[in-house]
Amino acid sequence: MNFTMPVFSVAIPDIFMLCMAAIALLVDVFLPKKKRIITFFIVQATLVITFILTVSQYIHYPSPIITFSGNYILDKLAIILKMFICVVSFFAFAYSREYVNERHIARGEYFILGLFAVLGMMVMASAYSFLSIYLGLELLSLSLYAMVALQKDSVDATEAAMKYFVMGALASGLLLYGISMVYGATGSIQMFEIGNLLVNSTPNQHMIVVLGLGFILAGLLFKFGAVPFHMWVPDVYAGAPTCMTLFIASAPKIAAFGITMRILVEAMPSVQVQWEHMLTVVAVLSMFFGNVLAIAQTNVKRMLAYSSIAHIGYMLLGIIAGPNSAEGYSAAMFYVSTYVIVAAGAFAIISILSKSGKEFEQLNDYRGLNSRNPWLAFMMLLLMFSMAGVPPTVGFFAKLGLLEALVEAHLVWLAALALLFAIIGAYYYLRMVMYMYFEEPLPGASSTPIKLAPDMMIAVSINGVAALLLGLFPSTFIDMCRISLV
Repeated sequence: MNFTMPVFSVAIPDIFMLCMAAIALLVDVFLPKKKRIITFFIVQATLVITFILTVSQYIHYPSPIITFSGNYILDKLAIILKMFICVVSFFAFAYSREYVNERHIARGEYFILGLFAVLGMMVMASAYSFLSIYLGLELLSLSLYAMVALQKDSVDATEAAMKYFVMGALASGLLLYGISMVYGATGSIQMFEIGNLLVNSTPNQHMIVVLGLGFILAGLLFKFGAVPFHMWVPDVYAGAPTCMTLFIASAPKIAAFGITMRILVEAMPSVQVQWEHMLTVVAVLSMFFGNVLAIAQTNVKRMLAYSSIAHIGYMLLGIIAGPNSAEGYSAAMFYVSTYVIVAAGAFAIISILSKSGKEFEQLNDYRGLNSRNPWLAFMMLLLMFSMAGVPPTVGFFAKLGLLEALVEAHLVWLAALALLFAIIGAYYYLRMVMYMYFEEPLPGASSTPIKLAPDMMIAVSINGVAALLLGLFPSTFIDMCRISLV
């Protein structure tokens, strides 16, 4: 076997982030407790520089490059996913700063673990073999387990971390078992080679690969939180500190989308019929259970947890339509990207409002929010409208793109179901708006105006306005998603 020197230049953003994570870890050890805010600034600067390095790759590498013995790929999809992961993570950490400080959560450890999680996501975005996919996934998962448990004096956070860890270990086992079956049938773990080998596979090989694919999808769908692998989502979202929920609900879903595209579209197009059927069942169940169970929730974090399950069902519709529609895959990428922006904004508002030990998690806490801070209520209104798919917010165009792709793929019945579930889901989003604008605070509840730090106000405003502007001018973002999947 001939050794080929890897092209290290294509992995410069990943290498830089790894080095900075190690440096931040060492610096944080020697910093006095009062100066550990420096770790936060190192992490944020790392994300900004990594973003700039990734943008430069978009310009200098117009064609895909496969290196590191076929385990790593740099193409438009990987670059755009990395750019988006850096941006979302930057805002997630910015929102978390005050929340982590007020609750005496280990600040340095939180941001360093978060940086290692981002590194895992970047590896997932460029992973081109099951080995690199698994390494990136486990680096992400182990960091998230530890981050959820950082609030040591919270019983709910500890319980959420244990549930997340146990269920995550089960999902990793299923994923590894599926990978071993695919490797046994094909003799390869690289995406490109598996795709070529399966074209001329025997019936026995085909059957083993389909069975292995079922286990692989189980592991991947756990990371998405899709039915029937959703059991951890409500408990972890509700039990974890809100800053951690914000992070889990956003960037990891982008990375999970990336590896799903690699495995299904690039490695296993020859078993397309089988994975389409599997995803159809999962998508319908996720939309149904996510929307119906969200209606019964009075805890906002649990409501948004079930909402995220439903949104993953919608995103899967784009992947299902992809093989028979020119816009299916790009519609799925546009949907998951815009959902992440909106979800991050919603959880950010919850974390910002949760001050002085008072968690702003119940629906009743949002009664009369408009009278206490009209701008914050308006931002939440834009985010809820986007999740519900109300025009002219970006959520409307994201859902419209999915429906068009389904109709183009001759899956009209699935489009009709998605539309029905979207109407059901609109109820609990609009209920939130009703509480903020048309309900009076409960007797005894605080009615004092809510004041925010200027940096938090700016960040939330960018989030909320983005949900509106991306809806008014969606073409640039849609074209970017389309180009990345060509």
